[in-house]
Amino acid sequence: MHEHPLPVPAISNDVSSWASTAVDRWALRRIQATVPGAPIQFALWDGYELPSPSRPVAGTIRFRNRIALFSWLWDPDLNFGETYMSGAVEIDGDLVELLEAVYRALSPRQPRPWWLWQRSNTLQAARQNVHHHYDLGNDFYRLWLDEEMVYTCAYFPSPGDSLEAAQLAKMDLVCRKLRLNPGERVLEAGCGWGSLALFMAANYGVSVRAFNVSVAQIAYARERAARMGLSDRVEFVEDDYRNTTGTFDAFVSVGMLEHVGLPEYATFGSVIDRSIHANGRGLLHFIGRDRPAPLNPWITRRIFPGAYPPTLSEVFERALMPQNLSVLDVENLRLHYEKTLDHWLRRFNDAADTVARMFDDTFVRAWRLYLSGSQVAFRTGSMQLFQIVFARGGSNRIPWVREHS
Repeated sequence: MHEHPLPVPAISNDVSSWASTAVDRWALRRIQATVPGAPIQFALWDGYELPSPSRPVAGTIRFRNRIALFSWLWDPDLNFGETYMSGAVEIDGDLVELLEAVYRALSPRQPRPWWLWQRSNTLQAARQNVHHHYDLGNDFYRLWLDEEMVYTCAYFPSPGDSLEAAQLAKMDLVCRKLRLNPGERVLEAGCGWGSLALFMAANYGVSVRAFNVSVAQIAYARERAARMGLSDRVEFVEDDYRNTTGTFDAFVSVGMLEHVGLPEYATFGSVIDRSIHANGRGLLHFIGRDRPAPLNPWITRRIFPGAYPPTLSEVFERALMPQNLSVLDVENLRLHYEKTLDHWLRRFNDAADTVARMFDDTFVRAWRLYLSGSQVAFRTGSMQLFQIVFARGGSNRIPWVREHS
């Protein structure tokens, strides 16, 4: 069994041995009232049940004990995940359908207090955050990602495309948007397991310098570059993107901006500015929101510490505008990420027994909730997936038409 990456939840999954009280039933009604009209049944450990106000019913949420019940009144954003991963709350029915019912029924609420928002991701914090999520082991990710080990939103020219075909299409879309030419130099910030860097070099004839602080991912990428005979054209650097040097024709970041942290956007923009020449251009591919809000606290605690999905205006105003970088194109691939997550979740569920042997059942429940909740967030528009193409404001070496579409 691998080293367990998730601390044991504080809320036990033991079933209460006493009958529910009037206070318990009051608490259950309060919880049901937070999702008015949702086609969900709520139940207590002794069989007491609140029927769904709507049909058809998406599922039943059952509390196994009083601590789990009242934890939802205290902090539902955090403790939905805590109690589900511990098994203190059981869900009967399809998890994705039930979560969608919850998302669509939630009324707009006040944002979480400012002191619960994200702090700056220093160099040390960035390394710790990446280790927490991405160094779980290549064997784990290989179970449910595509053959290229791409852990970002795919692009489906046709909804029926396979995940493998869609990830290749996404990498090709990025290259076409950047209008890469043979012999050019590309800087990639946050390269994952190296698939995009190797794709750019192999298919577009460029040389790439790619940064990542994940030890496991960089080792995998270097081995793959050697096998493909591309080590002379792709340099994988185990270091923070803030330490890059040199000048490049293009800058690309796919799936990393979410981990930069809002307080570091000015630094991120300055890295781009010093890295691309006068006619340089770039592409940012990232999870975002339509309005500012912190990431769900359970996701922050258990899955993605230090992450923050920005709005377009935050990226423009804090990273690009201060460096006189001009936006050329914006595309939202939200539904493509919903479909990507559908593929990932089905593959993860198929491999759940193997994942449980690697870690344990708590880990399986946590990641099933993370993947399911993420799919629903993109399906319902709670999250967006933006691609931004930019160039220097004074450069006229920019596309005349949008040929990449």
